[in-house]
Amino acid sequence: MDQDTNLKLLRYLEAHPQVSQRELAEHLGVSLGKANYCLKALIDKGMVKARNFKNSDNKRSYLYLLTPKGIERKASITVSFLQRKMEEYEHLKHEIAQLQQEVAENGANDEQAGGPKA
Repeated sequence: MDQDTNLKLLRYLEAHPQVSQRELAEHLGVSLGKANYCLKALIDKGMVKARNFKNSDNKRSYLYLLTPKGIERKASITVSFLQRKMEEYEHLKHEIAQLQQEVAENGANDEQAGGPKA
C-alpha cells in the first residue's frame, strides 16, 4: 500500500471509526477486497485495532481504532506528505511563472493564457 493511500486510510478511520469496509472502499476508490487487505495489513502491523459491536440495525459491525503506533505513523506520513506537496507547489509556481513569461514574450494576451480578465 502506498503512503498516500495509507495516509488517506488512517485519516478516514480516525474520523469515522464505525465505517464499513464497503464505505471505506468507496471512499478510497478501491475494491472491497483491496480495502479489506489494507485494513488487515494495518491491523497486522499493530496500527489499528478492530472491535466488534452491534450497530443500530442489530447487525454485527466493527469499530476501527488507531493505536498509538497508528497515530504516530499517521503523523509521520502527514509530515512527509506535506513536504512533498509543498515541493510540488513550489515547482508548479515556478513552472506557471515560466509559462506566463513565454506567453508574454510571444505576444499572446492574458485571456488566452488563462490569466486575469480586464
